[in-house]
Amino acid sequence: MVKVLDKRLILQILSIVEQIPVGEVATYGQIAHLIGRERNARLVGRMLSQAELYGKFPCHRVVNAAGRLAPAWENQRHLLWAEGVTFKTNGCVDLKKHQWKPIDMNKV
Repeated sequence: MVKVLDKRLILQILSIVEQIPVGEVATYGQIAHLIGRERNARLVGRMLSQAELYGKFPCHRVVNAAGRLAPAWENQRHLLWAEGVTFKTNGCVDLKKHQWKPIDMNKV
């Protein structure tokens, strides 16, 4: 089964990423859940790797479920650090302190 990144799905993902506040992060799985595709965290990651084709979005605020950064994006750590995001000794974002918790999930 091929998963297609249609325009509606791309816009859903990017509209959520735009809402992540400075100093907070969301996970790929969290975004997948917010768009109603709970099992498609990798699809979210794939789309975000191409987000620059659609404009400027704060994709650096999206990490994996353990708080790990994108492996091929060296500047992501610096961008998060500049926003006040702290890291654990293993290099992962401290999700307990910085994971975004939308107040009203229906407005996302």
